[in-house]
Amino acid sequence: MKNRGKETMKLLKLQILRPIQKKRLNLTLLISWSITILAVFGMLGFVIFQWLGLSINVKKTSSGSGNQFGKQGSQMFSLPKFSNEASLNSIQRRVNLKTDTGAIVRHEVIVYTIEKGDSIFKISEEFNIKPETILWANSESLNDNPELLTIGMKLKIPPTDGIYYKWRDGDTIADVAAKYKVDPSAILFWPENQLDKDDTTILPDTYVMVPGGKREMVSWVMPTIPRKNSGATKNLAGPGACETTDGAYGTGTFIWPAVNDYLSGNDYWSGHLALDIASGLDSPVYASDSGLVVYAGWNNSGYGYMVMIDHGNGYQTLYAHLSQVSVTCGSSVYQGLPIGSSGSTGNSTGPHLHFETRYMGGLVNPWSLLP
Repeated sequence: MKNRGKETMKLLKLQILRPIQKKRLNLTLLISWSITILAVFGMLGFVIFQWLGLSINVKKTSSGSGNQFGKQGSQMFSLPKFSNEASLNSIQRRVNLKTDTGAIVRHEVIVYTIEKGDSIFKISEEFNIKPETILWANSESLNDNPELLTIGMKLKIPPTDGIYYKWRDGDTIADVAAKYKVDPSAILFWPENQLDKDDTTILPDTYVMVPGGKREMVSWVMPTIPRKNSGATKNLAGPGACETTDGAYGTGTFIWPAVNDYLSGNDYWSGHLALDIASGLDSPVYASDSGLVVYAGWNNSGYGYMVMIDHGNGYQTLYAHLSQVSVTCGSSVYQGLPIGSSGSTGNSTGPHLHFETRYMGGLVNPWSLLP
């Protein structure tokens, strides 16, 4: 009986609590939905308010100063000011209306007229070919001697390094190629030779380009005159030579023989075994080292007025194209003292100093001796 009473009491409590709990649940849902709806309407209202305010400011700006949105928010919405003037720190670039399409390859031989101040070396640099190529192409007029240039002379300038060859009767492509140390195809396929591989006949006196060809140079240098020579030397060397005995000896070091220490024409190369030093007309020329004068005067081989000094230690120096000579053959000279003036006598196209250095009778590069 007691147990039944307890169960009856539990049932009564459940029946009383269920309606209360259900009411609480409904109330919670109602409150949460109300909050959600209010939040949505609040957000929507804020957006509409902002949109309305912005559109009003834009309308005001369109009839105002033209550069700002509204008055209160002018600093927030102000547009930057632009100027057509370049800033001091900006990078300036020049407009290049030309398009570089690369260097034009030349295949034909052109004719160049020698002007005052020209040299084989200068011309070769201008046309980007070796000076030997120009001498070889003009061997009939220069005979490999760059000192034979004269103003007004016309030179053939090949388009590439090699031999510009005048075809002879009996020549063959194979023989000419072997002579100048190239493959026959170099001659056959050079465009301006206009040869047909099926008919390689070339008429005599036709000029043919031998690209890459080379040969030995003909030497046209003043013979070395030693000290203590006999009178017979004068007959071999020229009117400026003399019989000598002994004199001053060199220091073994050399100085620049002119005021300037740079070139104005030919550098030292196989066809020009000397330096053409920049020196104006009648500028002083100095002894590069002490020694004995073994030649002083005119030379018939293109050097013009020249001086040769034997330094007594195996070295000799030569100074050519002088306007005047201020020393005599057989006299001693000392380093740094004047021996003459620079000029353009002999085979020369302009004032300069032709300077040679020799050792034991052979020519050496002056660059290896000068400071």
